[in-house]
Amino acid sequence: MQVFKQQIQKLFLSLLLFGLSLYQPIIAQRNLSDYVNTLQGTNSKFELTRGNTYPTTALPFGMNTWTPQTGTNGDGWKYQYFKETIRGFQQAHQCSSWSNDYAVFSLMPVTQSLKLNENDRQSGFSHTNETAKPYYYQVNLDNGVNTEMSPTERGVHMRFSFPKNEKSYVVLDGYTGISGVEIDQKNKRISGYVHNGRGMERFEHFKNFFVIEFDKPFKAFGTWDNTNGAKKESNTSAEGKGKGAYIQFNNGADVQVKIASSYISQEQAQRNLNNELGKAKNLEATKAAAKQIWNEHLSKILVEGGSEEDMKTFYSCFFRASLFSRKFYELNEAGEPYYFSPYDGKVHEGYMYTDTGFWDTFRAQFPLNALLYPEMHGRYVSALLDAYEQCGWLPSWSFPSEAGSMIGNHAITLFADAWAKGIHTFDPQKALEAYYHEATEKGPWGPANGRHGHKEYYTLGYVPYPKYGEATAKTLEYAYDDFCGYNLAKMTNNTFYENVFGRQMYNYKNVWDSGVGFMRGRKADGSWVPDFDAYEWGGPFTEGNAWHYVWSVFQDPKGLINLMGGEERFNAKMDSVFTVPNTVHVGTYGGKIHEMTEMEMAEMGQYAHGNQPIQHMIYLYNYSGQPWKSQQKSREVMRKLYNYTENGYPGDEDQGQTSSWYVLSAMGFYSVCPGTNEYVLGSPVFEKTTISLENGKTFTIKAADNSQQNVYINSAQLNESAFSKNYLTYQQLLDGGTFNLQMSATPNKKRGIQNTDKPFSLTEY
Repeated sequence: MQVFKQQIQKLFLSLLLFGLSLYQPIIAQRNLSDYVNTLQGTNSKFELTRGNTYPTTALPFGMNTWTPQTGTNGDGWKYQYFKETIRGFQQAHQCSSWSNDYAVFSLMPVTQSLKLNENDRQSGFSHTNETAKPYYYQVNLDNGVNTEMSPTERGVHMRFSFPKNEKSYVVLDGYTGISGVEIDQKNKRISGYVHNGRGMERFEHFKNFFVIEFDKPFKAFGTWDNTNGAKKESNTSAEGKGKGAYIQFNNGADVQVKIASSYISQEQAQRNLNNELGKAKNLEATKAAAKQIWNEHLSKILVEGGSEEDMKTFYSCFFRASLFSRKFYELNEAGEPYYFSPYDGKVHEGYMYTDTGFWDTFRAQFPLNALLYPEMHGRYVSALLDAYEQCGWLPSWSFPSEAGSMIGNHAITLFADAWAKGIHTFDPQKALEAYYHEATEKGPWGPANGRHGHKEYYTLGYVPYPKYGEATAKTLEYAYDDFCGYNLAKMTNNTFYENVFGRQMYNYKNVWDSGVGFMRGRKADGSWVPDFDAYEWGGPFTEGNAWHYVWSVFQDPKGLINLMGGEERFNAKMDSVFTVPNTVHVGTYGGKIHEMTEMEMAEMGQYAHGNQPIQHMIYLYNYSGQPWKSQQKSREVMRKLYNYTENGYPGDEDQGQTSSWYVLSAMGFYSVCPGTNEYVLGSPVFEKTTISLENGKTFTIKAADNSQQNVYINSAQLNESAFSKNYLTYQQLLDGGTFNLQMSATPNKKRGIQNTDKPFSLTEY
């Protein structure tokens, strides 16, 4: 009997240990979304941004997002952490506070008496009564209504729990443009559309159709006009500028609301609602489904061996990096993708994505996407050619149609980068033809729609200043783009375009002045713009100064090293970025812009991580014989300039770019030159990082003895073989395996210093 008991105990212990072994990864997956704080970066304003984000409630790359609204209708700062009132819960698509939003409408619960105007209906709230997760937002308003939201890709499930015995209203606000509403009392439904924001102006018939279904009967209802506050009791329909609706429920009601929308039709909006929310019996079901989706998504990168704060920062950034670009397609009754095109105003079959600015996101957002979601990324780059066919131009800033904002023609970087990484979902000949058109013409919309100064760029070898604003920055970025065109042509054996673009990819040399040791503005007659000041912002540069743009030679760091007189002088120049004063001369801006203030606050000299132009710079030590400095500086930037709080970013987050910089860097590498297949090494934050790849393989980075002090790579092994290179290739990552790093508090100055260890550069080492 005793033997039998012992056998039973052993069997029980074995089963327990086996169960725990299965349970641990489930626990790890389940809790990842709870590390995320969607309030990260929301303590922002015009003068100073800590991210310019809003508490986004959405699914990964979902067509719509949902957010509480503290700002007035039309205000780009739709949620500011320091504000004390909420005036609505809105569907949002905003990329940036500076671009504003489009296709917006909102709901707001109101108690006691009916208050329609946004200023009258707003309610106080406290962050202590607020929950902000990717899969669930909740706030208990001072008016006594507990409001909850959980997302689907094209919809949301809301619940308004009104205080007992209080009058209970929900107000639908049509926002700033034309809107239409129809109230169906019998079916407890409001349907309609909105047409608002700069992103929808191109086509009058560009509408965001919505369906809103309630689970409680209407006690009373009507329509109203937000331009004058007029209301029409018991009216069932209205159309025009600022039209909205209101519903009264029984006192103290708990009202569940299902909402979905479509850019295609009212019928498709209803289909989206049925497909995504039709089976959800209550908000808890939608919340659980959304949480599972986010946990599975975030588990694509499992980090271990870091502090609780590091975990929260990493997964909050990974969340924010997983919102852009947005799916702009919908599924028809056969489950096949189709979309309303923001480029020609017609409905097409296939996939479309939007809401991103390539000037920001070509640097890290898309290289991260290519690594984690190659199937989606392949669809994305293929859709760029569809956009070209529909509007005659490659997108540069899609919001959702082409805006042409910022500078450069960076769609070509996505084509070249995808092809270099084996993502061959598009016709490279068509891509090169489209880019050639982009590079030799100027479009009708913004500075990045075609090329400002393209004739002079080809004849002089640079864009002259002051004939064209931001001319030196444009020259540098055009030269990099031309490298990407050249490289795509070279990889696809297209000698014609290889020769065409190969002639311009060294044009960066034409704006280098060895006399001052910087890139600078150059006049059309070949003379330098006088009174050079390396600390002066604007003029020939974009949101920066000469300290920031001298490093914008992604394609040829060795060539830049040669211009500066060799590695020793190059490294000294790099070092000086962090040691010179953080002086700001406002230049042509005429006053301080927020990027200037953010650089000053960082207290890292002229290193301005709050904006994109210099974000790759710390990785250039890998090209110049001092890779340990990239390791130290990347860790310093992550530790000093990022956190998971409302003050979590050092500047604008910018459609996932600044978050993607952190996600890649925290894994221990960064994409210095998209258009090649390399990720340049830095220093990982965590002791262990496991990347679950789409092909079913895993790539694991193990950093032994990693800590805040041990930031240097003493030695490395890739799949048990000694590894001295300062970069990993995309193919090495996708093949899976283990990258073992031995970390140290002191740099190994003998590792990674041979020419064969250095990353890609056009100029040979």
